Amino acid sequence: MKKILITGGAGFIGSHVVRLFVNKYPNSTIVNLDKLTYAGNLENLKDIEQKPNYRFVKGDIVDATFINALFQIEQFDAVIHLAAESHVDRSITNPLDFVMTNVIGTVNLLNAAKHLWKPVIGNEMTDKRFYHVSTDEVYGTLGETGMFTEKTAYDPHSPYSASKASSDHFVRAYGDTYGLPVVISNCSNNYGPFHFPEKLIPLCINNIKNNKPLPIYGKGENIRDWLFVEDHARAIDVIFHDAKNYSTYNVGGHNEWTNIDVIRLLCKIMDHKLGRSEGESAKLITFVKDRAGHDLRYAIDSTKLQNELGWKPSLQFEEGLEKTVDWFLENIEWLNNITTGEYKEYYEKQY
Repeated sequence: MKKILITGGAGFIGSHVVRLFVNKYPNSTIVNLDKLTYAGNLENLKDIEQKPNYRFVKGDIVDATFINALFQIEQFDAVIHLAAESHVDRSITNPLDFVMTNVIGTVNLLNAAKHLWKPVIGNEMTDKRFYHVSTDEVYGTLGETGMFTEKTAYDPHSPYSASKASSDHFVRAYGDTYGLPVVISNCSNNYGPFHFPEKLIPLCINNIKNNKPLPIYGKGENIRDWLFVEDHARAIDVIFHDAKNYSTYNVGGHNEWTNIDVIRLLCKIMDHKLGRSEGESAKLITFVKDRAGHDLRYAIDSTKLQNELGWKPSLQFEEGLEKTVDWFLENIEWLNNITTGEYKEYYEKQY
């Protein structure tokens, strides 16, 4: 039986990964470590919290003493590291928070794994794995053509992307220096159920529902590659189990959309779902001053992942966005708990 630590497992992407692993691998123990900051929500995992192979631990990866003790007590066989500060706007306001969690926290986990597993250069350690989940934002920005590949040079432009680039470099350095069995993936923008409503799509779903303005940076011309979160969870599963040590994979949805086109499509879907006349929600679109260091375009080439490990996205953006809208409209209580802060009480009631 493997014991797998998943950090950030109460967050948006992390909760989907935890759910997938708990349900798919009943003979493995899945330990979910989360600090339960504003973006960590145990209500995301109510459906699996009583499973015998699942446990939640509240803790901070920045606390090296706590992390070292946890590794010694639990004797983890593998780590899937998703815990991170991830919102670019917040990184511009408080960059040090991102340095502490994304860089220092990652190094603390690497040190704990190194101490527990005692890797040796030249030994593949096929029974251990440290998997670091990262972002395409480390690559910087693209022009009108081209795509990010695993060989694209790093060129981060925000404190968030700089912190993730640094953590990527530390992971690779621990593989090269100590023989730690590491793998990395860099993914495009995720969307889907349980998305914290400060990000573009869930924010606009909530604002449309409540007839509030839809704030769009600049002219809305920034382009992102959108990946349905359940497809990302499947990619993490495949990479975790099948990738070779020291490899890197890009994960993308092959769904490039400008922000303004995303919101126009979302308005159209919401008008239909809410019984409004077409074009009513689009009247809420409000253009605001562009964000500092706002990258123009991201596009992921996931050919390597598709060819080597057989993964590919299951949904085109239009279908995935409609599924996302349906989920949010069917889970109004979850959304209300998030927007009012009441979700924070769930941990105290349950644990």
